[in-house]
Amino acid sequence: MSTKTQPSAGLVVAAFAAIYLIWGSTYLAILIGLKTMPPFVMSGIRFSTAGAILILWRLARGEKATTRPTLQNALAGVFMLFGGTGAVVWSEQHISSGMAAIIVASLPFWFVLLDFRQWAHNFSQKLVLAGIFIGFAGILTLFGGDAGHFSEKTIFTILVLLLGCISWAGGSLYLKYHVNTQSSMMNAGVQMLAAGVFSIFFGWATGETKAFSFAAVSTESWLGLAYLISFGSLLGYLSYVWLLSVRPVVQVGTYAYVNPVVAVMLGWLFANEPFSGRQLAALAVILAGVLLINLPKYKGLQLKTA
Repeated sequence: MSTKTQPSAGLVVAAFAAIYLIWGSTYLAILIGLKTMPPFVMSGIRFSTAGAILILWRLARGEKATTRPTLQNALAGVFMLFGGTGAVVWSEQHISSGMAAIIVASLPFWFVLLDFRQWAHNFSQKLVLAGIFIGFAGILTLFGGDAGHFSEKTIFTILVLLLGCISWAGGSLYLKYHVNTQSSMMNAGVQMLAAGVFSIFFGWATGETKAFSFAAVSTESWLGLAYLISFGSLLGYLSYVWLLSVRPVVQVGTYAYVNPVVAVMLGWLFANEPFSGRQLAALAVILAGVLLINLPKYKGLQLKTA
């Protein structure tokens, strides 16, 4: 008989609400922070602060960071948080937060395409293949017949964001296949701190730090940054890690369906961002593709719990 204590339903619901709503709302928080803060300086402060908090917490609890896992996590953090999340922050200077969220919804497709070790399994699944094709059709729907009206800057921004998605997926898969014995919190702290330092360095290299002044940052932007640190990088992530330990991965992964919807609605309601029928169609098609990719996993979960 198992003596493992089951988590309370209320706590599970609260954790799901955190990754559904908080992670979806970070797109709007980024938009607010960007009003008076440059993208890489803002990302640098965000990740450095959150990472330092997690590392100090774990050190205070007696955990020690070892060399090899620390270097692995630092590399993954640069790819995931600097390359992935950093691309989102930078892109929101040039496209709406809603469009950015819709493009990021394509992440599951990049995981399938880059996970070489699972190619034999994934590409033998007709539903997965159909999901990939449908998902990319959704991305193309964003352009539709208006591609000629997009500026070169907009097209370049979308390409950068897609590269950011590839960077996030690549970093995540690297971590998946390089498991270490450090705690999840220590791993996350190192990832964030490395991404924060790299973001600040990149901001210095591109001239952001030279033009940046703390005095010029508005209260609104500071509040946006504080939200990203406390809720986006700490509470949201902690909820995600905890849910992975008490719920199946396919259930936790449902945040991918909700985040873009939340981001689009908040951008429309609070930032007066345009929301066209084409964007709605693209979002629906992309999420349909994500559903097809995950359907074999859902069926497997049902068989295990039957």
